Amino acid sequence: MKRTVLVVDDEHNMQAVMRIILHDSGYEVLLADSGEAGLGQLQNPNLDVVLSDLNMPGMGGEEFVSRCRKERPDVPVIIVTAHGTIRSAVASINAGAADYLTKPFEPEELEIAVHNAVKLRDILRENQQLKAAVSQSLAGKRLLGVSAEALHINEEINRVAPYKTNILITGESGTGKEVIARAIHELSPRSDGPWVAINCCAIPHDLMESELFGYVKGAFTGAIKNRPGRLEQAQNGTLFLDEIGDLDLSLQTKLLRVLQEREFSPLGSDQVRSIDVRFIAATNRDLKELVKQGRFREDLFYRLDVYNILVPPLRDRKADIPVLAEAFLRELAAETDKPVHGFSKEALQVLAGYNWPGNIRELRNAVERSVLSCKGEIIDVPDLPHTILAGAGHTPKQAGLSESLGDKNLDDWLADVERRAILAALADSNGVQAQAARRLGINERSLWHRIKKLGIQISRVVN
Repeated sequence: MKRTVLVVDDEHNMQAVMRIILHDSGYEVLLADSGEAGLGQLQNPNLDVVLSDLNMPGMGGEEFVSRCRKERPDVPVIIVTAHGTIRSAVASINAGAADYLTKPFEPEELEIAVHNAVKLRDILRENQQLKAAVSQSLAGKRLLGVSAEALHINEEINRVAPYKTNILITGESGTGKEVIARAIHELSPRSDGPWVAINCCAIPHDLMESELFGYVKGAFTGAIKNRPGRLEQAQNGTLFLDEIGDLDLSLQTKLLRVLQEREFSPLGSDQVRSIDVRFIAATNRDLKELVKQGRFREDLFYRLDVYNILVPPLRDRKADIPVLAEAFLRELAAETDKPVHGFSKEALQVLAGYNWPGNIRELRNAVERSVLSCKGEIIDVPDLPHTILAGAGHTPKQAGLSESLGDKNLDDWLADVERRAILAALADSNGVQAQAARRLGINERSLWHRIKKLGIQISRVVN
């Protein structure tokens, strides 16, 4: 791909000379006869280098360089002038110029200056990409939000991450407890070590012990080889115990010993293995109440609750709803390849008016449904799930809506309309998805996503 150079000079003969030299050197050349005209071409995404005269009528070279540095700091500017003095050179460099050439110059001088500026442009571009990657990486190491509650939690994450302290994260389901735990791991000295998560209520009690501690060959029927448990897998890293309140009492006793002694034995083995693991536990249950009821060991509770992070529900930090919704929108629009770029003001007001019993998880699901339902580039109120509209006290104003829906709710009605449209397009195209997508006015990837969502069997359409 050719590199692009913008030449800004009010002398057309000089423009022609530089254009010929640069063209012969393999560059794409753009021309402007004033600083004002040059500014108009700065937003060209392919622009790599600017060559500018220092003395021009209207906007002078120094002012032009200054404007370039503000609007396109990633594009180097070379000043070219017939008035080659130390004073003007210093003024140009101070204004932000990357290099300085004095007329008349040899073609080789121009070629070398532009070549060096292109190399500088590549360095600046790589620096931008690196900053973006670092910014994106750091963004994942915090709880997303602008509310005082979110900022406080991020402070706690930064405060406790460097240490080996056991942490208990409490809060309602769907508030982002695992996100916080993962952020602590990623910001800790153990970030290069393994991150191992286990859901204590997702695994049957009779399998949980072998899942945690592992087993050796012959420990029980079916144990045909040694298998490491989650504790061993997390060595030198972090073990995240999600829904710790659902852990069986007998296993609570064994986990307590691990926390106290920092050692364990796999099932069927007498060998004691030492571990270096950081423990982070999370629960949506009131462990203190479970302790009172005799359903959770008090000593284990205090072993885990060395540092407690309480995550408030989404309804208590509504300032974060637009931030989270926009973040989910960017992610899901890219995933579904739909050109949806934002929310209307009214749609955001509806989202803010909803109570979000399912918290952040429910918000993400609502945004995903809205992205799929949206027919334009902006998600508006009608694109939101009917449960959100009803929960926020928003009633549709369209006349005859109840008649249109019949006995169906809005989600079912929309799904039925979408299913019929897709089936018709597939039938007309004999099951060829690319043709069906064109008929529907969407891309093939978006059609595939909808087919999967609706459970449509293409073979039934073709036959």
